[in-house]
Amino acid sequence: MPRLCCDRLTFGFSETSPLFENVSFVLPAGLTGLVGENGAGKTSLLRLMSAELRPTSGTLRLEPPGACVRVVPQEVEELSAEVDAFARDSGRVAARLKQLLELEELERWPTLSPGERKRWQVGAALAAEPELLLLDEPTNHLDADARRWLVRALRSFRGIGLIVSHDRELLDALTTRTLRLARGGLVLYRGAYSAAREQWEAEARAFAAEREAGKLRVRQLARELESARSAQRAASRERNAGRRMKSRHDSDARSALAQTRADWGDKAHGRHVEVARAALERAEAGVGSGAALATLGGSVFARYERAPKPVIAVREAGPLRAGERLLCEVPALLLRRDDRIWISGSNGAGKTTLLRELVAGMDPRRVLYLPQELGADAESAALAELRALPPEQRGRVLSVVGALGVDPERLLRSERPSPGEARKLRIATGLGRHAWALVLDEPTNHLDLPSIERLEAALAEFPGALLLVSHDAALAERTTRSCWHLAASRLSVRDSVAR
Repeated sequence: MPRLCCDRLTFGFSETSPLFENVSFVLPAGLTGLVGENGAGKTSLLRLMSAELRPTSGTLRLEPPGACVRVVPQEVEELSAEVDAFARDSGRVAARLKQLLELEELERWPTLSPGERKRWQVGAALAAEPELLLLDEPTNHLDADARRWLVRALRSFRGIGLIVSHDRELLDALTTRTLRLARGGLVLYRGAYSAAREQWEAEARAFAAEREAGKLRVRQLARELESARSAQRAASRERNAGRRMKSRHDSDARSALAQTRADWGDKAHGRHVEVARAALERAEAGVGSGAALATLGGSVFARYERAPKPVIAVREAGPLRAGERLLCEVPALLLRRDDRIWISGSNGAGKTTLLRELVAGMDPRRVLYLPQELGADAESAALAELRALPPEQRGRVLSVVGALGVDPERLLRSERPSPGEARKLRIATGLGRHAWALVLDEPTNHLDLPSIERLEAALAEFPGALLLVSHDAALAERTTRSCWHLAASRLSVRDSVAR
């Protein structure tokens, strides 16, 4: 059986700040999830495993020697030689995978949707029957049907698989172990993501309780040290006073005995002070140490102002078109000020087109609209707008950005935010400006799992209107109450988001 052995691995792009240090683990056959915040080093770890990068120190060893490795990258722009060969392969394994993934003849690569390209990439990697399969965000661009095909195909894999993903449902459906990468280290947990998360949250609670108990002990020992010092000072004053006021009628023997007792008492108090000081130093060192993995982030609080009118947007009944192409027939739609609606459907059904039509009729000053992709210009503009805000408003936005897991100081120093940072910044801007409604098109794109969970909590607490396009059914179920579903060239309105 294949094994991947990692022994005291250290890696960083600079020697002063390694991404991870002295990491050791063993991965047997089976699928393992790799989770962590953006920038923690997940993709770098995959590149180390595929030998694209070399470790700073330590070793990564794949057994047996010479075992086959395949990588499914995030990017889908280029047609690789492996995908081209897989498309031409008419063998039994390739035919079975094409059937599982519902792949037809490979047409011109540029004409394929990102989701179709991703399925071809996964099929080509599995067709090589590798001992080690590395997948970087395999469900990016996939709709619900394509995700089901992907799960079906990956369940047949018998080698070592490592999946970097922010898709909780995928991780829970496929993986049996979870590697958690955070600032400061990497820990391997038994169980899929949800079970592993319960474990590290329990560890964090225990660590916090231990730290609080340690702080109480430090305060108690500090009081004891101060008491010992006070006693030492009092003994010293008493001894010195005795020397100054000794009577001329005192015998030398009696005076010497009294002085000896005073000296003994002074030394005893000195020992008490040293013992108390040593105990305090040990307690302070204990509070300053610990094994909890450091993370950014916290609770997100949204500022909200109730819309003065009950209806925020209206869409008359009629066809939904993309240019001249008919997408579907749409009934009359209303977005009320307390509606929480999930727009669902397969890729190309018209979800984004419908969202844009609705946003066009809303007050842009009172609505946060987050498109599916921002683009380089919009990412830079988001940072420029942040810097131009008045200090108080900028501080509010930065507090939300920090709660979503971005270092505010590093963001302000950067020339351009990453795609994930830019999305968090746009969301933070909307949550901090008294929005009536949030209109979000795939808001979890480029976000890590901790950020998705913080966003989910913020959206669940937001009291205004929410219009959500997302392939993340778990996010939709926790944040919305009704559904507009696009399928078979029509839109149906559902009172529930249950699948």
